[in-house]
Amino acid sequence: MRRIAGGLMALVLATPLAACSPSAATGTPAAARSAKDYLVFYADGQAREALAAVRRAGGSTSATDTKLGYVLAKGDGDAFVEALGTDQAIVGVSADRAIGFETAMPAAAPASAPVSGPASGPVSVSSSGSTAFPDASAIASNAAAEPLAARQWDMKMIGADRAHGKAPGTKKVLVGIIDTGVDGKHPDIAPNFNRELSRNFVTDKPKDEEGETLDGPCEVAGCKDPVDADDDGHGTHVASTIGSPINGIGIAGVAPDVQLVNIRAGQDSGFFFLKASLDALTYAADIGVDVVNMSYYVDPWLFNCRSNKADSKKQQLEQRAIITGMQRALDYARKRNVTLISALGNGATDLGHPKVDSASPGYPRGSEKSRKVDNSCINVPAESKGVLSVSALGPTGRKAVYSDYGIEQTDLSAPGGDTTDGKGASPLRSILAAAPEAALRATGKIDKSGKPKSSEVVRDCSGGGPCSYYQYLDGTSMASPHATGVAAILISRFGKQGKGGVALAPAKVEKLLFKTATQKACPSPRKYVYKVFGESTTHTCEGGKSKNGFYGHGVVDAWKAATVKG
Repeated sequence: MRRIAGGLMALVLATPLAACSPSAATGTPAAARSAKDYLVFYADGQAREALAAVRRAGGSTSATDTKLGYVLAKGDGDAFVEALGTDQAIVGVSADRAIGFETAMPAAAPASAPVSGPASGPVSVSSSGSTAFPDASAIASNAAAEPLAARQWDMKMIGADRAHGKAPGTKKVLVGIIDTGVDGKHPDIAPNFNRELSRNFVTDKPKDEEGETLDGPCEVAGCKDPVDADDDGHGTHVASTIGSPINGIGIAGVAPDVQLVNIRAGQDSGFFFLKASLDALTYAADIGVDVVNMSYYVDPWLFNCRSNKADSKKQQLEQRAIITGMQRALDYARKRNVTLISALGNGATDLGHPKVDSASPGYPRGSEKSRKVDNSCINVPAESKGVLSVSALGPTGRKAVYSDYGIEQTDLSAPGGDTTDGKGASPLRSILAAAPEAALRATGKIDKSGKPKSSEVVRDCSGGGPCSYYQYLDGTSMASPHATGVAAILISRFGKQGKGGVALAPAKVEKLLFKTATQKACPSPRKYVYKVFGESTTHTCEGGKSKNGFYGHGVVDAWKAATVKG
């Protein structure tokens, strides 16, 4: 199965935009009109040398980020980049495609920061020809807790349904959702949504440089969505899996009592570019977020190679910038007690033995080329150092057919859904979580009266207030939030008083996650054959029961996390 366009790690859709072109008003020099914005990463301790290098290359600088070691520069296209690439002080150069910036970095919130009250790439699992399920009220009598709990096979797999009564998390734990946004007004997210701390680091761009539709029409003046909006639905689904509350509405997340913080880095169109990702990670670190979920890869390169012969010098410098810049941001966050969790990817690829990348560069669209890659090329952030990467499982517990894998790359596994994991295809084998009503209407998945048009969408009107909506999705995007929720439980239990509420060293969280995971051996034979829609594909699992390429250190377990002794 192919990966989706853009950086999302769930099978459905899923990028920041190119910088606005400088004004071409009369009197503006031609060079200035063609200048573009860049992130120029410099070697440790060489900020001055980098500034001088930019000037020698004919560019100018506007700011320096000393936290992550880069300068914001403006220069005249490829010639500027290639000139920088010859300077020993420069380690990477990337176009700054983001057109919107968060203008103020707030001080860290106190431990008692209020939680707002009600007022907010995946695999598409729609099944053609199927009829819509009844509203949740029609099956509520079969649910043990929340109205849609009976549909949550994923929570039963990891023992989250039992863990809720033992260790549901605490409001002192801040979970950052680095994604397409979070619908903070959704009835099954609002009680745990922290609007005050949430931020949006991107601005919608209706069209790309070629005049083709990118994010589509802006929903608000200025094209910068509010912090409680998600026009895509991906981030809302992720947030819901982590922390939907137990409130008599819809579902419950893995850790239903934690705070959810929207730290948006993805466009409506699903692209995630470098600058927004750097901003999101440093912001999370500075406000005291405890764990972040990153269900995406940084565009435009699926695999980032430092010196691939198939790439131009400019392309090599861009990939080096992504590798270097993201690692610095991840290190910055981890040193400030942010546990980093990422989706592994939906390419059905052994990341330890990649051979061909035909999806890069994914932006601008149509720029893709086929190039040979090897294990020196990495997916960012899934293969970055200090990141816990999660593979996806279907309802039988097998690795999902689409999920990437690899003995070096897979740290943990968790339910992510697999419609083909059984006889025939069924959306019931996917992961159900909250969906923004506006996004469902925009994509035609519900009718004018609000009734779902297919079994992909479920409506719950049993809470006494407005109806809420939920969507079945597959993907490693859906797996990683299960691990993030379990991490939140562990931090709630073992964290000590710290910035933003409580804090627990990522190394300790990692140790506890591995300790509480249920070890799962490779299938026998190790060369597992998937038979999907009349076709066969074989994935080979390497490693032993305690650590292997399909399941990592094991399947995350919320119940063990709720009961383990530290």
